[in-house]
Amino acid sequence: MPVSEEDLKTYRRDLHKIPELALAEFKTHRYLLEKIQSWQTNFMTIRQVEELPTAMLVKFSGTDPSRTVGYRADIDALPVTEDTGLPFESTHKGVMHACGHDVHMSLALGLVQYFSEHQPKDNLIVFFQPAEESKSGGKLAVDLGIFEGEWHPDEFYGIHDQPNLPAGTLSTLAGTLFAGTAELEIDIHGQGGHAAYPHLGKDPIIISAELIMLLQTVVSRDVDPIEGGVVSLGMISGGFTNNVIPDTVHLAGTVRSMTKDGLDKMTTRIHQIVEGVALANDVKINVRLETGSYLPVENNPDLANNLLSFMEQHQDIAFEEAKPAMTGEDFGYILQHIPGVMLWLGVNDNHSLHSAKLNIDEAALLPGFNALKDFIEWRMSQGE
Repeated sequence: MPVSEEDLKTYRRDLHKIPELALAEFKTHRYLLEKIQSWQTNFMTIRQVEELPTAMLVKFSGTDPSRTVGYRADIDALPVTEDTGLPFESTHKGVMHACGHDVHMSLALGLVQYFSEHQPKDNLIVFFQPAEESKSGGKLAVDLGIFEGEWHPDEFYGIHDQPNLPAGTLSTLAGTLFAGTAELEIDIHGQGGHAAYPHLGKDPIIISAELIMLLQTVVSRDVDPIEGGVVSLGMISGGFTNNVIPDTVHLAGTVRSMTKDGLDKMTTRIHQIVEGVALANDVKINVRLETGSYLPVENNPDLANNLLSFMEQHQDIAFEEAKPAMTGEDFGYILQHIPGVMLWLGVNDNHSLHSAKLNIDEAALLPGFNALKDFIEWRMSQGE
């Protein structure tokens, strides 16, 4: 039987009810496994990973393989209290699929269901990845060697939902789709005291103000304006009353660039600025810049242009070329090791990703699935 819109809605709603945080996706894993086992065939292998227990891979052996195609779906959720009022809203207090990973999993389940009934020509691996939102699940998978040997895809594809696009519209580009990101944390260790005697201390609040302004020059004076970048500080914490200079101030933010080289240059410059401010003020400043697995999502140009060609040939698929976005996605780490392409799928909502009110338009599910399935079969029909 063909995969229906009702099938995809059921998967999505079931998964939406049971969101789980990174590396704790045990109910989600169990749901996925039970569904996939119900479609088991003699040309299909289900693999679980002891070192990454909520991950799962499903491999279909091709009838006449010339390559192995990979498709990845992330499975974790966010620490957000849902405020949609949906009849299938989260049953896990304080956790929500506010980034659409329920959509991503539903499409992947649709692919497994379909190819269990239609053996593909090439080998196909569907990877259900934990811990995209935090804890670097993509990096863990690569570093554990999950994609080595017979489980190595020659090319990898993935989809991310996009509320700003019409439901069912696909979008991508040949080049960098998402930025690489580094999480920034800074602790300034001054010398506190009475606010009436600032000359006897080393005021970390004044030093933090100096540092905040200097960090803004990383983008405005150290980054090529054509390449762009972001240094944003979203948190500052220090002090507890009006007449006491505190001992410490904590800053936290994010650093983003469209290329790995750009991100490396920006983080190097931040370290230099911090060291200079610390020396000038005779204080200790600790800085942590963690890229984790959020490297730029750099679509392979050849594979992306091939996908764009497919979209142009199929007028029944709603498609528009994407613009680069400063959002982060740990699929970027996988793409540093295996060539591939990520796409947007429009889900038509006026709330942003990570919003407690995000309510995707389920009309996106069937056209998104059909476009994916048709592309994979078309790709497999091409020679090496």
